[in-house]
Amino acid sequence: MPPDRAAVDSRDADALRAQQDAIGAYIRDPLHAKPPAGIEERRLRIYRDLFFNNIESMLAGNFPVLRRIFGEAGWPVLMRDFYRDHGSRTPLFTELAREFLRYLEGREVAEDPPWLQELAHYEWVELALQISEATRDDVGHDPRGNLLTGRPLLSPLAWPLAYAWPVHRIGPGFLPVSPPETPTLLLLRREADGKVSFHELSALTFRLLQRLDAAPGRTGHEHLVALAEEAGTADVETFVRDGTAMLLQLHREGTVLGTRVQAGG
Repeated sequence: MPPDRAAVDSRDADALRAQQDAIGAYIRDPLHAKPPAGIEERRLRIYRDLFFNNIESMLAGNFPVLRRIFGEAGWPVLMRDFYRDHGSRTPLFTELAREFLRYLEGREVAEDPPWLQELAHYEWVELALQISEATRDDVGHDPRGNLLTGRPLLSPLAWPLAYAWPVHRIGPGFLPVSPPETPTLLLLRREADGKVSFHELSALTFRLLQRLDAAPGRTGHEHLVALAEEAGTADVETFVRDGTAMLLQLHREGTVLGTRVQAGG
């Protein structure tokens, strides 16, 4: 290619890139970025409003409680801040809610409520579980296995969660100013029909589920004995009996799938 043609092409590419950057800056922050020259303002407004409204509408559906709390005045401001300031790591719309959560994790605004990040995570995790590609058959297991002598398997579609704030109760009518003394322990589980169910957990049940996930090689009996030691109970036999009933209940409702089997076994 002749040198003069290459120079022209390079200048054209630079001009196109500059115009694209200007369009992007204006769409993200129309209050502070100048609209690019040579494009009708009416057309720019159409693009600007279309992009923002799509993002705002999608996130309003992902975070309905936050949307109601911030209200008609505050929600668009929060959306504008996210739209303007956050550099997304992915172009996938299914990941937009996760990108908003990442934005909140780094956001420092004095007026924000102290439970904002936890409530957003609680709302996001429902979507994350709904679209998770995990299945109940990801790990080989025996649904009829002995939960005491075998190694109980926690379902990959059952997620124990701990929060400092009572996120399942927060809403426009309940906006706490200080966290309770005890954490909020919850279980989210995707049912066979694809819907996500929510359950409050006792501290012992939550800890048992933690142990099943963290130490998959131990038997149910070993987990319950270790849990009895953690709890400082003197009557280990009664604790294990009650814990066995707990395991059976978790199995009946689908939180525990059964017992692990050896690969190829």
